[in-house]
Amino acid sequence: MTTSVEGNMSAPLKKGLEKGGGHRLDVIIKRAENTQKLVAAVVQPTDPCSLNGALDAMRYGLIQPILVGDAAEIRAAADAHHLDIEGVALVDAGHDAEASQRGVDLVRTGQAHALMKGNLHTDAFMRPIVARGSGLRTARRMSHVFVLDTPAYSRLLLITDAAINIAPDLSAKRDITQNAIDLARAIGIDTPRAAIVCAVETVTPALPSTCDAAALCKMADRNQIEGGLLDGPLAFDNAVSPDAVRAKGIVSAVAGQADILVVPDLEAGNMLAKQIEYLAGAHLAGVVVGARVPIMLTSRADSALARLASCAVAALYRQWQLGRTGIE
Repeated sequence: MTTSVEGNMSAPLKKGLEKGGGHRLDVIIKRAENTQKLVAAVVQPTDPCSLNGALDAMRYGLIQPILVGDAAEIRAAADAHHLDIEGVALVDAGHDAEASQRGVDLVRTGQAHALMKGNLHTDAFMRPIVARGSGLRTARRMSHVFVLDTPAYSRLLLITDAAINIAPDLSAKRDITQNAIDLARAIGIDTPRAAIVCAVETVTPALPSTCDAAALCKMADRNQIEGGLLDGPLAFDNAVSPDAVRAKGIVSAVAGQADILVVPDLEAGNMLAKQIEYLAGAHLAGVVVGARVPIMLTSRADSALARLASCAVAALYRQWQLGRTGIE
């Protein structure tokens, strides 16, 4: 299904684009319209933002939602805001824990191929997903990736991990980096440039993150991380500013033009992504990768554009998963 974004736009989405920026995410959305529609279990869409976000994505042909949660609350939200859910699958599950588990069950039984967070806390949503044995784990650590479109930068910028792994060790950072490279390739960046960002651009034992950065780059040299170019440690300015790179005399295929910023820990990543969003006018999408299926970990404060773009990124990632592994 191919449509014009402008011609098939909800009022909240149109308002988001009119504020400026978002056009690189717009391209992602249009590209995802040509993928197979993603069957997504939407957990607790009991507020107008999460419910309309799922319905917007359905109207674009990105997802086929299965609404999972308190049926009475979902219907009440739809009625109160004049949202049409006639014909949309609805699975009644009373409380957050039950709804999250039912969403995971739909994936494990092959009835859904993605998950989307609605109006519930992240810990309640993620708990059954990360459960050993009964969840959606793979051999790789799950991690979250923000995809940001900011007017101040010449390309899409991926930031990871800003939502799942609080203080990752080197092994976890390896998976986090590989996950982000895979996602970047899925959305059309052929050879992603990944900057391992720290406070400084030199290896400094007093800053363990710089040692991890150097180790990650050597792991890439040994094909333990594949599909992208790595450099680090790099300070933030060296990662994104060609002027800073020239001033400091850094010779690098990544510095000044990074597609991916791999941060030392969750706090750094979360603050960085939100600063760029709120102070630099960025639009963003967010997904969790490294699980059996893509997981749209939207915030309750996210805009309509963020929700739709997250669905588009998830659809492209799922298509990439299928093409790489042949899984169904």
